[in-house]
Amino acid sequence: MKYLYERVSYLRGLTDGLQISEDTKEGKLFMQIVDVLEEFADAVNELAEVHDELDEYVECIDEDLAEVEEEVFDDYYYDDYEDYDEGEEFVEVECPHCDHTVFVEEEVIEDNDADIICPNCHEPIYLEFEEEEDDDDEEDDEE
Repeated sequence: MKYLYERVSYLRGLTDGLQISEDTKEGKLFMQIVDVLEEFADAVNELAEVHDELDEYVECIDEDLAEVEEEVFDDYYYDDYEDYDEGEEFVEVECPHCDHTVFVEEEVIEDNDADIICPNCHEPIYLEFEEEEDDDDEEDDEE
C-alpha cells in the first residue's frame, strides 16, 4: 500500500509546486481532495493490515482443524476401507419411509431372507423384485 502514499504525496507536491493557495476557492478544494485521498490511503492500509492478520489466523485454524480431522477421522476412514472388498457390488436403494439412500450389497439382496434396515430411520426396507420376475415370466409365456 506504499504506492498509495507515494501517489498522494505526489499530488500534494503538485499542489505545492503549482503554488495553489489555500486562500482561493480552488485551492481549498484541491487541498481538501488531497487530504481525503490521504485518509482513504490510511483506511486502505489499515484494511490490508487487518486482512493479513485474519489471513494468518485462518491459516492457523485450518492447520489445527486438519490435525483434529486427522486425529478423529483417520481411524474411522481406515477401518471402513480396510473391510471393503473390491469384488463386492452395491445396489443403491431408497428407503420408502424416509427417502434416505442406502447402499446394499448384492449378496444381501439375493438372499431373500436377509432383513435390510435403514440406518437413518431404522425401519425395514422390503424389496419387491418378485413382481419384475413375474412380469418377465408372463412375457415369456405370451411368446
